[in-house]
Amino acid sequence: MITDLIWDAGGTLFDTYPAVVASCLEALGPLAESTDADWLMELFRQRTSYALRVVAETYDLEVDAFTARYRDAYAASDPALQPPFPFVADVCELIVARGGRNFIATHRERASLVRLLEAHGLQSLFTDCITKDDPYPRKPDPASILALMARHDLDPRRCLAIGDRELDIVAGVRAGVQTCFFGAADHETPADFEISGYDELLRRLRDGRE
Repeated sequence: MITDLIWDAGGTLFDTYPAVVASCLEALGPLAESTDADWLMELFRQRTSYALRVVAETYDLEVDAFTARYRDAYAASDPALQPPFPFVADVCELIVARGGRNFIATHRERASLVRLLEAHGLQSLFTDCITKDDPYPRKPDPASILALMARHDLDPRRCLAIGDRELDIVAGVRAGVQTCFFGAADHETPADFEISGYDELLRRLRDGRE
């Protein structure tokens, strides 16, 4: 039985991509008028740093300066407009009710993560998190997941790592835990669970089909 969940944050727990794309467009200024928002969405689903580099190179912008403008724009975005996906809270509450714990391993900064958790009243459902501020390499390196497992003596057979990108699944596989891919983005590494909505995961957990 799965007792512990290790979540990614942006795009997995929270629907952050619309705010991310809007921030990128704001950073582009007048160039935004000729930019396809769907194209940006696909880029950011791969990796934020990759997306920013591709956009900067496409428009012949200096990468660091453009990245700084994007980060300023995103930092000012309203967390209330980046809600948790439907049924996220239900899944977290079920895990806690059955004696388990929820954790987060994310590339975003801790302050940004805390803003989202507090804005949507979810902070009490999470035991611990590892963020960009902690000294671990980025996923797909499994170090952040392994650190949470070691810190809280987690049984890998009872852990499920959840993410919306290839790198989340690869990190979970390398950490030796079960994996759950959320969403419809392309990915090569198969996950133990493939879901389009958290109502599916909720049913599986309730029915013991894990």
